[in-house]
Amino acid sequence: MGKKVCVVGGGYWGSNHIKALYELGVLGGIVEEDTKLLKKHATQYPDIKCFSSIDSAISDKKFAGFTVATPSETHYNIAKRLINAGNNVLVEKPLAFSVEHAKELLELSIKNKVLLMVGHVLLFHPAIRKIKTIIDNDEIGDLQYIYSNRLNLGQVRTEENAFWSLAPHDIAIFQYFINEFPDFIQASGSSFLQHGIQDSTLTYLKYKCGVEGHIFVSWLHPFKEHRLVVVGSKAMITFEDSINEKPLKLYSKRFDFLNGIPEKVDGPVDLIHYDKTLPLTAELDYFVKTINSGKDIEISNGNHALDVIRILVKASEQLN
Repeated sequence: MGKKVCVVGGGYWGSNHIKALYELGVLGGIVEEDTKLLKKHATQYPDIKCFSSIDSAISDKKFAGFTVATPSETHYNIAKRLINAGNNVLVEKPLAFSVEHAKELLELSIKNKVLLMVGHVLLFHPAIRKIKTIIDNDEIGDLQYIYSNRLNLGQVRTEENAFWSLAPHDIAIFQYFINEFPDFIQASGSSFLQHGIQDSTLTYLKYKCGVEGHIFVSWLHPFKEHRLVVVGSKAMITFEDSINEKPLKLYSKRFDFLNGIPEKVDGPVDLIHYDKTLPLTAELDYFVKTINSGKDIEISNGNHALDVIRILVKASEQLN
C-alpha cells in the first residue's frame, strides 16, 4: 500500500483537505464528479491523479487511505463503499445521521481491519489539546462544569438545523474531555426562519462522574461568539475562538469553605500559550502518521464518533 491519501470531494471543505494534504506531501488523488471542478483541481495540481468516480479511485489501489469531504448526507454510503473495499478512511463529521448507520460503519471497519476516523477537527485545535492536557494533569482540580456558546449570524441551512450543523463540534469536545457517555440529556430549540428547522438550541448534559454542562448554538445571533468555559474545583479555563489572538486563559479562582462558610479565592489570570498549527493540518497529519505506524486511531475514532451521533440523536428527539 502506498503512502498517499486520496480526497473524495473537491468542494469548499474538500479543497481544504486537498491543500493541506498537498502541503504535507501526501496528496495522492482527488475524486470529484463535477467535471468543471475536477478540471480546476487538475490544473492546480497537475502532478496529482484525478478521478471522476469513487470506483475508479478504488480500482487504482495505490492509496494508503481516503478522506471523505462530501455533503453530509453522502458520508454513510461513500464511507461504506471505501471500507468494504479495504481502505482506511477519514470521514468528515457527521459520520452518519443515525446510530444504526454509524454503528454499521464502525463494525465494518473492524471486520475489514481498516482504520476509521471522523473529522471532528476541533479535537486537533492546539488550544483544545492544551486544555485536555491541563485537565489530565489535574491543574484545575476535579472537572465540574463545561459550557460552550457557538453563535453567529448564518450560515443558515435548509437540510439540517443549527444543532446538527454546529453542536457536533462541542459534543465531540465534551466527550474528549470527559471520556464518558452522559446519563442525562435535555434539549430545547426554537424555529423562526423555517418551520421545523431549529435556528437555536440549548442542550444540557449530565455525566455520572458528576460533570455537568450545556451547549448553546445559534445561527440567528447578532455577532459571532465561540466561547468555551471549563470550571474545575481549583481553577477555571476560558477559550475565545472568535476574537483576535484567540486567547486561552487559566483563572486561579475558586471557593474554599472555612467553618462552613464559602470564601472566594480570586487569584491571578494567566494567558496560556499554545502553538498555532492549523487544526485541519494537524488532523490530517495524525491520520497519515497513524496509518504509517500501524497503530489504532486514538483521537476521534469510530467509537468516539458513535457516541457523538448517539448524543445528537437523543437530543434531537426532544427538539421535534
